[in-house]
Amino acid sequence: MKTRDTALHLDTKFTYEDYLHFPEDKRYEIIDGEVSLAPSPDRIHQDILRDLGFILWEFVKKNDLGLVYYAPFDVVLSDTDIVQPDLIFVSKERKLILTEKNIQGAPDIVVEILSPSSQHKDTVIKAKLYKKFGVREYWLIDPQEKQITLHDFSSSQRKPSTAIYTFDEIFESPLLPGLKISLKELFI
Repeated sequence: MKTRDTALHLDTKFTYEDYLHFPEDKRYEIIDGEVSLAPSPDRIHQDILRDLGFILWEFVKKNDLGLVYYAPFDVVLSDTDIVQPDLIFVSKERKLILTEKNIQGAPDIVVEILSPSSQHKDTVIKAKLYKKFGVREYWLIDPQEKQITLHDFSSSQRKPSTAIYTFDEIFESPLLPGLKISLKELFI
């Protein structure tokens, strides 16, 4: 990977152009010009991603609502903010943000599955980032607690609406009326 002499360029931020030259054998993200490496997901993460992705894709396809993508697929929010969420939904009304190589702008829904190494980044840093750039809903899946936190950033209120769904509940998305996800089934 290309590196920079930080002694000479303390204020230098990595950009999308730099990102294009990173090795392709690992998952990188850039947030506010800072590079981070995403670790490989474990089996539980993969199980949840597969099952949730299937449920979401089946609902979206059946209702002709848009498209669903899995990581690794770049979401370019700005020249210094490039992320690879675990799961992404783009409505058909906003499909113009899709390119062959990436998504140029904020998806409608972004899903991140927490791991111990990503918890702070996903719950704090990315939540602020997604709100700032106009993601409408941000779902945080917590395999340890067996819960989903839904941040509804599309709310017209000053603060986003946040709801936590626990193991015995049915998750519902305000953006996708009719989608119902049993957490018992998702976390088994």
